[in-house]
Amino acid sequence: MRMGFAKGELVLEIGHGADCDAALRADIMKITGTKFLEGSTNEVVDAVLFWFREDDGDLVDELMDAMAYLSETGPIWVLTPKVGRDGHVEPSDIQDAAPLCGLNQTSTLAVAADWTATRLVARKAGKR
Repeated sequence: MRMGFAKGELVLEIGHGADCDAALRADIMKITGTKFLEGSTNEVVDAVLFWFREDDGDLVDELMDAMAYLSETGPIWVLTPKVGRDGHVEPSDIQDAAPLCGLNQTSTLAVAADWTATRLVARKAGKR
């Protein structure tokens, strides 16, 4: 697992559905030792696991909502169906949405048979 999760981290999961990769979810929970938080939590989370498909709404709005719960240094992992899969999202859609939310894209990984994960982090203050 190259996503950088650590023991004890709180992870907010958004967009979970029947098509999500159960093995990937189980691996992350095994690493963190915590269950995913869902929906409206009062917790500040260490990371967001965000399953997003083409017809899931406005990516910018969804990312802004996710950021409300995220610690200053935590990543948002946007998981999208791979090319050729139902609900595929063009990488350029994520690249275009991230800066509008004050986020930078840092990496993209193939994390499961049907899913790609793109790591977004908050821009550093004062950096251009």
